[in-house]
Amino acid sequence: MDVWFDSGSSWAAVLESSSAHKSLRYPAEMYLEGSDQHRGWFQTSLLNSVATRGRAPFKSVLTHGFIVAGDGRKMSKSLGNSIAPEEVIGKFGADILRLWVASSDYRGDIRISQQIIDNLAESYRRIRNTARFLLANLSDFDPHKDRQPYEKLSPVDRYIMAKLAHLYRKVTQGYEEHEFHVPMFLVHQFCDNDLSAFYLDISKDRLYADERDGWPRRAILTTMWDVLNVLVRMMAPVLCFTAEEIWQEMRKIDPSLEESVLLAKWPHVELAPDDTVEPLWNQFMEARAAVLRALEAARAQGIVGHPLEAQIAVALPEKFSSLREEISEADWEMACIVSALEFAPEISPDYAIAYADEETGIKIGVMKSPFEKCPRCWKRRPEVRGGDEGELTPCARCAAVLAAQR
Repeated sequence: MDVWFDSGSSWAAVLESSSAHKSLRYPAEMYLEGSDQHRGWFQTSLLNSVATRGRAPFKSVLTHGFIVAGDGRKMSKSLGNSIAPEEVIGKFGADILRLWVASSDYRGDIRISQQIIDNLAESYRRIRNTARFLLANLSDFDPHKDRQPYEKLSPVDRYIMAKLAHLYRKVTQGYEEHEFHVPMFLVHQFCDNDLSAFYLDISKDRLYADERDGWPRRAILTTMWDVLNVLVRMMAPVLCFTAEEIWQEMRKIDPSLEESVLLAKWPHVELAPDDTVEPLWNQFMEARAAVLRALEAARAQGIVGHPLEAQIAVALPEKFSSLREEISEADWEMACIVSALEFAPEISPDYAIAYADEETGIKIGVMKSPFEKCPRCWKRRPEVRGGDEGELTPCARCAAVLAAQR
């Protein structure tokens, strides 16, 4: 019997046979094979089914390229450029191999090399370390008792939730449209840029120095819990072992969660009704980037070391005026991680450096704060003084927190 007729009629044996699994139905949801099958199995199956049933044996077809070496050449033992899956699993774990598959655009040939695997391992570590940071800070959080309503979230908490909603929509679309390289790229970018480099970094002051059970800290933990709850479900189809490990730690915090992340429902995240936070803070991120460039210039000149040593002034052009009116100086200080910030029409000559940002037109003055460093939060405040035994007293905020906890 002709081999192509044999394989081209496999749908009848697999999907219509009385011995077929009860969950199987004709036509198939998808035929999946390499790009060489357009004139092979895909075509012969189509011909046989149309001829005998009047329709295609599949609802959709997905084709993929072939695995090649990092330089695009065919892998061969004689060339010594082949990589065995068990080698990757033995060194990095199965999730790294799964991440490589999911991160590859299968529509063309798929490249693999030690350098590619090493880069993916670094991306994986960023995702894993972000989850570890979230879990570590959520250890004293009870979602059923400590959760804060949306109205009590700070503007920056609401901003990160808006970013999460966009991530959820793009990741869901990527999975649904079989663009599997998109979801994990987006999850990594979110962990790296939106969380690690911004939200988690600027939240450390409130996490570690604010009152433990106060609403500002609980608002951050509420946001962190919701972010982790969504992230772990979105990564589960690819990083299934890592997601399960994270999930079991989450069940220690909330035992009412499903037994396994693989039994949990797909998340659903709606954009908040307040649509003013995101555009305002998107613009703020432009201004913040200018401030960070000014701080880097001051650091290069030896004016400051750590950003908390800095005291800055910001002169905003007209197009950024809403940032002065709608975002407080305290929130600017928090987001830029400086000890003091003031708005000014022009930069005073008292500042050690007057930085004019070319990209935004914002002018920033930077000087080293003349005040002592609070031993608890490390911010430099005028009320910090030397104590009887030479130890520095805490700032007013830290003193109030310590008094409340006695």
